[in-house]
Amino acid sequence: MRVEVMTSKGRPGWTTRAAVLLPNPITTPFTFWYLAVLLATTILQRVVGETVSAKLLAMSSTDALNLWHRPVMSLISSALWISDSGWAAYVVIFALAVAPLERRVGAGWTFAVFASGHVLATLATELPVMWALRGGLLPRTDGRWLDIGVSYGFFATAGAMVTVLAPGLRRWAALAILLCIGVIYVTDEPGSLLAVVTLAGHLTAALIGLFGWRGWVHRRGLAGTLKFRGTPFRAERDRVRPAAALAGSTRP
Repeated sequence: MRVEVMTSKGRPGWTTRAAVLLPNPITTPFTFWYLAVLLATTILQRVVGETVSAKLLAMSSTDALNLWHRPVMSLISSALWISDSGWAAYVVIFALAVAPLERRVGAGWTFAVFASGHVLATLATELPVMWALRGGLLPRTDGRWLDIGVSYGFFATAGAMVTVLAPGLRRWAALAILLCIGVIYVTDEPGSLLAVVTLAGHLTAALIGLFGWRGWVHRRGLAGTLKFRGTPFRAERDRVRPAAALAGSTRP
């Protein structure tokens, strides 16, 4: 039985809206437990100290040399770490893109979209660096930069969510993604090789989500199904109403 908290005007209360938007282990297990893992590794960085933390991150990085010697391990481990001060921000951005997709397609497919962006964007940007290193076009130090995080997976998920949005919202969502990518670039070290590679990775991941998964979103009948009408809660209820109707429910 679903319990809803209503306001004096008969509308859902803020606790119900928060329950809809925030990741939780029941409706969005992938998003929730992934954030839990990121919180654990964030705490670990602070507990072990800077020296040990730096070694752990270096071993997990998807830099060119790690990918050459242990590709599978580095691809997996690099997605388990974020900046030790950025976990709260990832709760917000995961709630905006990853969790909404998971509510529609389930944990398994959300993982597939996320992983496709993380893996393919990493390989698309790091393989040219590996080739340049082997050809002597780049110094060996460029094969050891720190490359960790979940941003490639996030941007792939955000790109896939663009197609889920109503047509009138897609342009604004795409512009928001581009703006976010641009802000990351200018606040990093604009002009440096690492910043350029990261920029290319973010753009590649977003394109993977937007175009690589676009046909899949259409085949599942999800294209244009998320329509905001005043509040995020209203948009979520609009999504679940057809399923309730098919089940013979009279609940609005």
